Amino acid sequence: MGKLVIHEEKLTKDNIKQLVDICPFGAMEEKNGKLEINAGCKMCKMCVRKGPSGVVEFVEDKKKEIDKSKWVGVTVYVDHVEGKIHPVTLELIGKAKELAQKTNHPVYALFIGHNIKDKAEELLHYGVDQVFVYDDPELEEFRIEPYAAAFEDFINKVKPSSILVGATTVGRSLAPRVAARFKTGLTADCTILDMKENTDLVQIRPAFGGNIMARIVTPNNRPQFCTVRYKIFSAPERSNETKGKITLCSIDKSKLASNIEVHEVTNKKKEVSISDAEAIVAIGRGIKSEKDMGMVHELADLLGAQIAGTRPMIEAGLIDAKRQIGLSGRTVKPKIIINLGISGAVQYVAGMNGSDCIISINQDENASIFNVSHYAVVGDIYEVVPKMIENIKAGKDII
Repeated sequence: MGKLVIHEEKLTKDNIKQLVDICPFGAMEEKNGKLEINAGCKMCKMCVRKGPSGVVEFVEDKKKEIDKSKWVGVTVYVDHVEGKIHPVTLELIGKAKELAQKTNHPVYALFIGHNIKDKAEELLHYGVDQVFVYDDPELEEFRIEPYAAAFEDFINKVKPSSILVGATTVGRSLAPRVAARFKTGLTADCTILDMKENTDLVQIRPAFGGNIMARIVTPNNRPQFCTVRYKIFSAPERSNETKGKITLCSIDKSKLASNIEVHEVTNKKKEVSISDAEAIVAIGRGIKSEKDMGMVHELADLLGAQIAGTRPMIEAGLIDAKRQIGLSGRTVKPKIIINLGISGAVQYVAGMNGSDCIISINQDENASIFNVSHYAVVGDIYEVVPKMIENIKAGKDII
C-alpha cells in the first residue's frame, strides 16, 4: 500500500482545477485555494499519471520486515470438549508434521482447559514434540476472553511461526480474535497447506464461490494463522511410544477475567453427522420430486449409508440443511460415496473429493463430476438405481 502526497508549493489555480476535473471519483476537492483528497479516493493514481507533472506523488509505504528466525515451530490448537479431543486436531497434527519437516521445525500442541493435564499425553502418541498446557479453573468452560488471553500468552512466550486451528465453532470464534491481537493474517477454511523453505505458510482455499483457488501468503507477519475444516486431512497413526514432552504453563489470573458468567451447561443431543459417515448416497438435481426419494432411501438402507446432497436439494426441501455437502455445507471423507444426478459444481466437489471411492451416475457423459470419480456410470438414475438395488439384494456386484 501507499499514499498520495500533494506538493502544495507546486499548486496553482489552474492545476488545482485540472486535478479536480481529472479525478473519476470526485475525490479531489478545492478548499480555500488548497487541494484536499477525500474518502472517495480509490487510489487509481490517475492524478499522478495524467495530472500536472510533480504536483501529486504516490509514495509507497515502507515494507515491514520481520526476523523470521525468531519465530519457530508449527502449532496445532487442541479443540476439545471437557478434555475429549476433537478428531480435527489429530488431522491437523498430521499436516503440521508434514509442514514442519520442510523447515526442520518442531510441532507444538496448545491445550487450554481445566483438568486436562492427564489427557495431554495422548497427543504425544501422534508425534507432537511438545504440548503446552494451560490448566486453570477459569478455563473450564469456553469463554472467549480468557481463552484468547491464554492463547496470546502462549504466542508471546513460544513465538510459533504457524498456527493451525480446526474450523469448529470454537476455532472459528477463537482464531480471528487472537490473530487480530497480533495484527496478522488469518485464512479461513483452507483446503491445501504447504510450507516454503523460508517458513512462509502457503494457504490455499476456494474463493469467489469456488470458481478459483486463492493462494495466500503472509510473508511479513508472524505468526501465520489458518483454520481447516474437519475431514480435509488425514490423521496420523497412533504410536504406542511417546517422545515429546508436556509443559505446564501459567498465566496471571487477572488476564483470565471475563464478562461472561456460565450458569449452566446443557449437553446437546448427539446427532449423527455426515462428516463421520463411512458410506453416503448423495442426491442432486437428477432427483425430481419427494416421491422419488423412496429408491434413494432403499439404496442407502441396503448400504448402511447416510443420505446427503447438494444445495438445490436443501432448497427443494428434500433433505435437511445439515446434510448439505460442499463449501457452504459439510466436508465429508467416506469410504464410498454414490452421487445420483449430481453435475459436479466446484463448490460440491470441494466438499467430497477426498472420499476413498466415488461412484457417480449421470445422463450427461460430459458432467464434471466424472472428473473426480473412480467409477462413472452414464445413464438415467431411474434405471440405474433400481438395478443397483436389485444387484445388492441378489448378492451381486453393485454395478
